[in-house]
Amino acid sequence: MNVPVFEEYEPACDCPCGGCAEQRRLLAQGLSLRAGGHPAAHGARRVLVMATAAGVALGVTGAGAGEADADAARALGAARAEGVVTAAAPVAKPDPQTPQGASGPLHRPSSNHSADTLRSTSRADIINRAKRWVSAKVPYSMTKYWSDGYRQDCSGYVSMAWNLDDNEWTGSLSRFGTRIDRSELQPGDILLFHNPSDPTKGSHVTIFGGWTDYTHDYYVAYEQTKPNTRAQSTPMAYWNNSANYVAYRYNGVTGGTGGSSANTSAAAGFPGAKSFGPGTRNAHVTRLGEMLVDRGGGRFYDVGPGPRWGDADRRATRAFQRAQGWRGAEADGLPGPDTWRYLVKGRGKDIPKAGAAGGTRARPAFPGADRFRPGRSNSHVTQLGKRLVKRGYGRHYVSGPGPKWGEADRRNVEAFQRAQGWRGSAADGYPGPETWRRLFA
Repeated sequence: MNVPVFEEYEPACDCPCGGCAEQRRLLAQGLSLRAGGHPAAHGARRVLVMATAAGVALGVTGAGAGEADADAARALGAARAEGVVTAAAPVAKPDPQTPQGASGPLHRPSSNHSADTLRSTSRADIINRAKRWVSAKVPYSMTKYWSDGYRQDCSGYVSMAWNLDDNEWTGSLSRFGTRIDRSELQPGDILLFHNPSDPTKGSHVTIFGGWTDYTHDYYVAYEQTKPNTRAQSTPMAYWNNSANYVAYRYNGVTGGTGGSSANTSAAAGFPGAKSFGPGTRNAHVTRLGEMLVDRGGGRFYDVGPGPRWGDADRRATRAFQRAQGWRGAEADGLPGPDTWRYLVKGRGKDIPKAGAAGGTRARPAFPGADRFRPGRSNSHVTQLGKRLVKRGYGRHYVSGPGPKWGEADRRNVEAFQRAQGWRGSAADGYPGPETWRRLFA
């Protein structure tokens, strides 16, 4: 008898039969042939990627796109023509494998820049420096240094693009920038995810190169990742941990479009005295408060820090100024260029503990995470709950707080953690050492 011939076929998009439906399902899953996938799956995925790239281009230049979006499209097209930007992004990405080194000096003879200076730079200069590594295809490494002295990992790449004096890491880059909303992003800003509980798990940073189209769903990300530096269309804010990425703007960025990288005082990043004081509300106030908390000023804040200037900001600023030995007008509680420079660069002395100045008792020691778990009952749970109520985070308590850990405790802790700007696993409602420190500061 004749052996029947089986031919591969492409399922019709509207055919209701079981065979076509099954093939469409396998194509959508993109399974390998060994796993039972359809032989046309790889070709279909290639067509999908090409169609997506074409759709992005058409969406940018189509009717209704603004002049700024058209400029971004032309810039993206030019970058692709130069081979700087990948034409189409993969459909999915694993967690970035980007372990990094700690803060440290550049791997070269010391420069003429002192530790008290912050270099000014334009947005064009930042992007141009970023492109140099893309063009050179700098290999990823957390232990090696490129010829310009910067470490070949994601944070070293941003340190280079921002023209910093040292190699920073994801845990310190925010000190050199001001937090902004994602809607304010401009080329040269960064998107930063630092996982404080385990910095090697997903921590990453990218340089924002501009929106790919008017929807603002994708942007050109300049990043240092394996195997080498790249620039490609990337979903906002990243393939993984997207909600945890925070946008920052370099404090030394200027309004110019290119050219200069001259030395200036770190006060170049100072937003101006008008940004602080009664009645002001902006991101600079939040940034000031965060830096003051990092330097020991957390006890002055019952809530926040936040964007609205308040008495807590004034008292914390004055405490920091007095810790430096300043008096009179130099310690009036309003930040000036010197106060800002000391905070941004991590210089000077921290704010002393309240007990050191004869004030309130010292903060209680963290008793351990195992004290705050379902089924546990102890005095530390009661202590935590009372402190949450005092700080204004007790709205989930119907009664108590008491010694038995419950959902109300977890939800109140989560509210406090989210007020610190934490998200994801850092705001799971279970107190750790840093939550405890800030809560009892």
